[in-house]
Amino acid sequence: TCYYPEHWDEALWREDLSRMLACGIEVVRIAEFAWNKIEPAEGVYSYDFFDRFLDVAEEAGMKVIMGTPTATPPAWLTEKYPECLNAGIDGTLYRHGLRRHYNYNSPVYRKMCGNIVEHMAGHYAGRSCVIGWQIDNELNCEANEFYSESDTAAFRGYLQKKYGSLEKLNEAWGAVFWNQTYTDWKEVYVPRPTVSGGVNPHQTLDYLRFISESTNEFARIQADIIRKYIKEGDFITTNGLFGHVDYQKMARESIDFITYDSYPNFAYDLNIYSDRDEMKDRKWSRNLSETRAVSRIFGIMEQQSGAGGWNSRMMQPAPKRGQMTLWTMQSIAHGADFVSYFRWRTCTFGTEIYWHGILDYSGRDNRRLAEVCDIYKKVTALREIAGGEYEAAVGIIKDYDNIFDTEYDKWHERIEKQSQRALFETMQKTHTPMDYVYLTEKTGAEDLQRYRVLFYPHPAILSGRQAAVLEEYAQKGGILIFGCRSAYKDINGKCTMEKLPGVIAKLTGADIPEYTAIAPDREVMVRWGENAFPAAVFTDLVDCAETGKQEAVYMSGDDAGAGALVSGKVGQGKVYYYGSAFTEGAVRAFLKGACVENPYGNFITVPEKCEIAVRVKEGIKYIFVLNYSDMPAELMVLEKMWDMYAGKEVSGALTLEGYGTVCLRRFCDR
Repeated sequence: TCYYPEHWDEALWREDLSRMLACGIEVVRIAEFAWNKIEPAEGVYSYDFFDRFLDVAEEAGMKVIMGTPTATPPAWLTEKYPECLNAGIDGTLYRHGLRRHYNYNSPVYRKMCGNIVEHMAGHYAGRSCVIGWQIDNELNCEANEFYSESDTAAFRGYLQKKYGSLEKLNEAWGAVFWNQTYTDWKEVYVPRPTVSGGVNPHQTLDYLRFISESTNEFARIQADIIRKYIKEGDFITTNGLFGHVDYQKMARESIDFITYDSYPNFAYDLNIYSDRDEMKDRKWSRNLSETRAVSRIFGIMEQQSGAGGWNSRMMQPAPKRGQMTLWTMQSIAHGADFVSYFRWRTCTFGTEIYWHGILDYSGRDNRRLAEVCDIYKKVTALREIAGGEYEAAVGIIKDYDNIFDTEYDKWHERIEKQSQRALFETMQKTHTPMDYVYLTEKTGAEDLQRYRVLFYPHPAILSGRQAAVLEEYAQKGGILIFGCRSAYKDINGKCTMEKLPGVIAKLTGADIPEYTAIAPDREVMVRWGENAFPAAVFTDLVDCAETGKQEAVYMSGDDAGAGALVSGKVGQGKVYYYGSAFTEGAVRAFLKGACVENPYGNFITVPEKCEIAVRVKEGIKYIFVLNYSDMPAELMVLEKMWDMYAGKEVSGALTLEGYGTVCLRRFCDR
């Protein structure tokens, strides 16, 4: 659990740790917001406070993760060095008083962070109770854009290194448009306010890449320092998944694995709740899949345990009875081998007075504590699963260039949102586990071969190298599915003058002479064999090139009869180009056609309101069923399996209570 000894009288420490251990909590995370406790004034270091706490932890037998406190610079620092502060796009500085008010690119702040991390790691890393380190806290939470003078200076340096000359910069950014040509590097800034609110899209793409690089450099600086001091076997991580960060790069360069902060109760936040949202807390399975794309095995640094809210925003109800267990098992089912609850005690002061932990303000025993004790019993029964990997035959390809592109390109954004929602929700409803797969400069075809089917919904930006990797995947037997608006931009976000779909025209066997957004007063249907389903948002009219085969046509709308889907045989595999955004009907047709829908239906059937997730270790399948409804769910176990919680054999009809979970081990897998 997350614990903040600086928030509580020292007389509570020993009692708190004893109570934690009694209900199975073996690790606490500390110190990520406590800079002043170690450096109360510039260059003055005091270790007594956390030494006293670590003494108590060691006596109790409690393990500790230390957090570097760089998410909340102290008042003495930002008052003396305002160049460390981040700013809004209008230049207004973010002042001391909340958190994450700094920028990554201030040389002064980098130096000060290096100093505090050096002193912390040098002093505490050798303690026997310390098992790992968390860098900062939730990098890019609250603010993932940076507009300080330090950021502009660093952005210029980033661009000079990337392009070498203003001539190449102007060409890459299409600066001749609207007379944006630069004649001196001093004229180049991070994005600034403009008349209509928009900024040169090619500049924005480079700016978002720059933020990612800055964030990764900041993490790498800390990781390099910590590695000088940590004991063998100790780890370095960071928590959360937030915008404008290439986490695959971070995993390669700085951390041993990612830890996610899972708060499914945001689905029930009174300020944003919607009855129309079918998935609600089930959507956090999508976030956990994103986490798994960084680390196949990962941890949860903050798992929701109580009601959520700040005094300034957010108002979430307490988890219903059983939901803590459901959300914990949701994390474990998706690949987590470590779960830490936020937080032990609910704070009585500050911005997070309404962000409840396991215990309320009084610290009295309650049903959440009792549920943690029951979760510990279940987790103990699941220990053999540790190290097992999530199993999925279907992957959804992503890459950071296209993620960034959707942020400023509203055409791309709307198409992508539609398809990502349809893909995730349909695979949940059909009980078809899926992974997110990031296509980076390090990805090879061998990294993709574990998947029978890969969807790459709308890669507007697609390089020749990426196309070659995808072609090799298909050559070796993979099924690859593109959606509309694929491969029409180059690496700078400029539209290609090649015939569409650009660098994948030969691969897909498709030719696109015309395209259009679907007018709001039109419905367009697609006919694919016996399947009929709606198109969404956009239609590419897809003709066959030499190697293509027409699979489906639009059967309504202004372009009725025009091609909607073309396939191409590539080696042992197949590549599809679908001319629209994906809907549930389209996804179901592709899953069924590829024979990957509901892969566990032969040995267990569950209702749509439940999720199936499977982890595999040493050839054995462990099948998690998660009921997100408050009503019981009827399962049918079609062969004898072992109920991991109950420690007994089960088969036939099985009732899962509201918010209930079960983990079944197959006998026949080895």
